[in-house]
Amino acid sequence: MTTQTANKINGFDAAALKQVIRDVADDPSKAKVRFGVTTRWTGGTKSSTRVAGYEIGGQRVPRDFSIEIDEPYELLGDNTQPNPQEMLMAAFNACMLVGYVAGASVQGVRLDSLEIETEGELDLRGCLGINASVKPGYDEIHYVVRIKGNGSREQFEDIHQTVMASSPNRWNIANPIKLTSELVVG
Repeated sequence: MTTQTANKINGFDAAALKQVIRDVADDPSKAKVRFGVTTRWTGGTKSSTRVAGYEIGGQRVPRDFSIEIDEPYELLGDNTQPNPQEMLMAAFNACMLVGYVAGASVQGVRLDSLEIETEGELDLRGCLGINASVKPGYDEIHYVVRIKGNGSREQFEDIHQTVMASSPNRWNIANPIKLTSELVVG
């Protein structure tokens, strides 16, 4: 269950969000945010990703987080962590979840529960290089949002439409983005 305080609803400071929106609208240089991670192989199918910080409005903000990834036994891993596909879906869900909480909080809607369930199906023939006509990615990712609180059906639909239009991770998965690469050997 979530709680409401003088400055927060659903554990989210809607007034602070509104101030950020005003600040960015007044000074577009504050709008730029740059994220980055470094992922290192740790043996077998395991990897460790380090988050060292990010930039917002031209300012570097240090952070220090580690994200561990592995494959299940059936895909030759040790099954010690979520796999890359599960992490992709977790990041997709978490990004949208923030949007639902923010949207509800700004509208004064108290949430009782919020859950996003996501799934997709891959054909291993594509990612294993067995059949070039089979793509290595998803044809479809399906998600279900379960939300409950004191908002009306119309408020929840408005929040849902806003999240679908503004969630960065939803947009990145739903739309083509330019990827550039560089290989450094040695």
